[in-house]
Parts: sequence; structure tokens; C-alpha cells
Amino acid sequence: MHAPGRPLIVRLRNWVGDVTLSLPTLQRLQAAGYALQLIGKGWARDLLAGHGWPVHTLGKTHRERVGQLRDLRRAALAVEPGFDGRLNAVAFPYSFSSALEMRLAGLRAIGYRHEARSLLLARSVARPAARHELAIYWQLGSAFLGQAAPLPDEVRLRLAPEHIDQADQRRQQQRVRPGYVVICPFAGGTFEKLDKNWPEFAEFAARDLPPLGRDIVVCPGPGEEEIAARDFPGCITLPGVGLGAYAALLRDAALVISNDTGPGHMAAAVGTPLVSVLGPTDPARWGAWGPGVHIVRGDPLWPTRATVLDAAREQLRTR
Repeated sequence: MHAPGRPLIVRLRNWVGDVTLSLPTLQRLQAAGYALQLIGKGWARDLLAGHGWPVHTLGKTHRERVGQLRDLRRAALAVEPGFDGRLNAVAFPYSFSSALEMRLAGLRAIGYRHEARSLLLARSVARPAARHELAIYWQLGSAFLGQAAPLPDEVRLRLAPEHIDQADQRRQQQRVRPGYVVICPFAGGTFEKLDKNWPEFAEFAARDLPPLGRDIVVCPGPGEEEIAARDFPGCITLPGVGLGAYAALLRDAALVISNDTGPGHMAAAVGTPLVSVLGPTDPARWGAWGPGVHIVRGDPLWPTRATVLDAAREQLRTR
């Protein structure tokens, strides 16, 4: 246990956007005097490095995860002998397995009712319908703290100094000019079985963005490098960028244009103007959060290139 305060073990969700949207709740728990011990995917440590929270990489097997939680519980008991006598863990995921693993580790966790999890959680909370995911995480924090609070206006992702330096080095190596635009054209998964990737993104990047006179940057993740080379040859490609350095690159951009994907949420969380191109995604539930977010949708599904370009120009004029 590295931080002062009452230990609290928190299981993060498995996607970048969800972890970003849970940030206000994590910060609220810390402000209430809890020393967070986070467990999540390997990339979560890099993404959250600026906050100083210990982030433990989630074990690959059920046995590893239970053992991991037991180790954290033992460490917490050494700091606070009464740790087992109160709610001492938060399960953000909705899965049965996440609640089961906490129960087997001897933790008293709070989480949402789902898939018969009520039998495993020390306290289960009814999940509200038709609410934004940030609000759902925030409500779970309210239930844990026993106190409601207004939703925050923005998400604030802090950057680690080493990630700012890494971003500066990558920009210098590729001679990226100030005022650059970052595009985030990759989106994994589907929404209600529909693809979340704007089908005209490649054409938009090749024909509509160059006349703006800005450097166009794309940061493909693992497995996306070939797609970037094939579909976005005119962009400055920065592969192999960790999420912390990626967030720093996003912060210093003049504009980010994104599909429904984690880096779009990151851009909003570092305060950069974002044009969020959404097709099937419901922004009332999953839209990026913050005053600089401009959501562009189509009728009935995807917006036209001209509509996205108009939004991009407008955001750049206000920068």
C-alpha cells in the first residue's frame, strides 16, 4: 500500500473508454480519503500513470486473479486491521466472474446487480436504465460513499511527465508541426451488432483534410499498423505509442477527429476539441464527455464527409 488513507481495492473495466469515463469516480473516492489499489488490463497502468495510483495488471486465469485479490487484501489488513469489517472493494465490471473472484478472495465488494451477482457482493445496487456510463460509475461511487453529488462537467486525465517527454520526442522525430490534427479511425467491437467504424474515414483523410494545411497524425495500436499504412498513407503515422504518451499527443493537438473509440474519450479527458463521428452508437450512453466534445451523426446512420469537415473547420476556428 503506497498511498495514505483507507485501502480500497477497485476492479476496473476492460476497455479504454470505460476506464476513462470512470476517472471522475476514482478521483472522488480518493478525495474521500481512500487509498486506491486498482486492478485492470496491462495498458491501464500506462493510461493512469499521471494519477499516481498503484495499478495491478489483471491475472490471466481465474486462479491468478483470486490470488492477486487475496494478496491485496492481506496488504490492506496490515495497514488497516479493521479492513474486513466494512465495504472494501468496488467492482466496476458487470460480469459474474468479477464478483465471484472478489468473494473468493474474502473481499466485501459493492457492484451492480447483474447475472445473479447479488449473492456474491456485500452490497448490490440496481443499475439505472438509459443512463450515460459515466453517470452509472458515478452512481456506484455515490452508493459506496452514501452520498449523492452532481455529475462533473468534464473528465480530467492527468499526464505523467515521462509521457509528455515521450510525446515531444515522437513529434520531433517525425517533424510534426504545431497545430496538428489527430485522427482516430480505429474502433473495435460493434454497437448493437453494427460496425462503429465510419466507412468514409479513409477518403475523408485523403481528400478533405489535406486542404486545411495541417499535419494529420494517426497512432495505430497493436494490429492496426497495416490498416494505417493501407488506408491512411498520407498521414504521419506514429506506431507503438503507449496510452500515456498517446494522451500527451492528443492534449497538444489542435483537434481530434475520432470514431467511437477509447482515444476519443482520452482526447476529451485532456481538454482537446473533439469531433466525435458516431453512427450506431448512442451518445446519450456512450458519447465522449466534456465541454469540447462535438458529436456528429447522420440520418439515418453515418454523417457525410462534408458535415464532418464543416465541424472540423468550426472547431479549428475556435482554437
